Amino acid sequence: MGVRRSGRPTLEEVAARAGVGRGTVSRVVNGSPRVSERTRAAVARAVAELGYVPNQAARALAGSRTDAVALVIPEAEARLFAEPYFLDLIRGVGAELAEADMQLLLTLVRSEQERQRFEQYLAAQRVDGVLLASVHGDDPLPDRISRLGLPVVMNGRRSEAEPVAYVDSDNIGAGRAAVAHLVARGRCRIATVTGPSDMYVARARLGGYRAGLAEAGIAPDEALVAVGDFTEEGGRRAMRQLLERRPDLDAVFAASDVMAAGARGVLREAGRRVPEDVALVGVDDSPVARLMDPPLTSVRQPIEEMGRTMARMLLQEITEGPPEPRRHVLPTELVVRESC
Repeated sequence: MGVRRSGRPTLEEVAARAGVGRGTVSRVVNGSPRVSERTRAAVARAVAELGYVPNQAARALAGSRTDAVALVIPEAEARLFAEPYFLDLIRGVGAELAEADMQLLLTLVRSEQERQRFEQYLAAQRVDGVLLASVHGDDPLPDRISRLGLPVVMNGRRSEAEPVAYVDSDNIGAGRAAVAHLVARGRCRIATVTGPSDMYVARARLGGYRAGLAEAGIAPDEALVAVGDFTEEGGRRAMRQLLERRPDLDAVFAASDVMAAGARGVLREAGRRVPEDVALVGVDDSPVARLMDPPLTSVRQPIEEMGRTMARMLLQEITEGPPEPRRHVLPTELVVRESC
């Protein structure tokens, strides 16, 4: 039998020993009646064998638990439903919470007034914890939630020194992989359409793009960098700027598949063939990439798994205390299709 790591036994280890899900263990520990006697006995046996001691503060609050978690997306409805990224994230979060019998509350926060209203909602202890997605660099909400004493986990981060627990993907690696692939295909005038500069994810992908150019010995050219906003129209605007500045460009790395779709439309209008005249690479490996003409080469993010990991970390903090580790960075993978 393998040797368990040192430290206090975790809820996951109890679940594995008992042969049940972590949500079932949580319900047993918190005295929920929604568990069969046979399951309760199996969990109790695993608890005794491992010496598991639940977090006392969490147990003390068990009577006031709401069994609900808020997923907050500070974006307009149009972007929420237009971007497959958010739908995949919600799917992952929802699946993990369902296994723990927790209710998911989806909340859009689009203004300071809505932010203040949501903070009042949290202060009334309507949810047990909060998941945050698409957070911009100056967003005060993560810190305000922490000050309220509520568990919070972010999708992505605001900066390299993010103090709040988060789950992210290797965005720098995504940019580097995209550029390395374009260079290997013989492209040397490689442009990029970035996301908003106030978002760490956009800065990281741009940093990966620049690192990829440096590794290939290609001098950087700021005329080949245009800022988008992760929307299709933003991709169109940025692509027009790039063609005006550098009509001789032969490749584009777009920081999302949706922006790549916008760029593809402008290239077609300009009579540029993909990939013959301009090679194109996106990020996300979403349905948008597979349905484009030609199908888009894209750097895949494990979006649904990021959602699951976020939910697992939050559930651990709700039932046991702060999760360890508090930072998870999941790998990305280049998926090659006909656009490059």
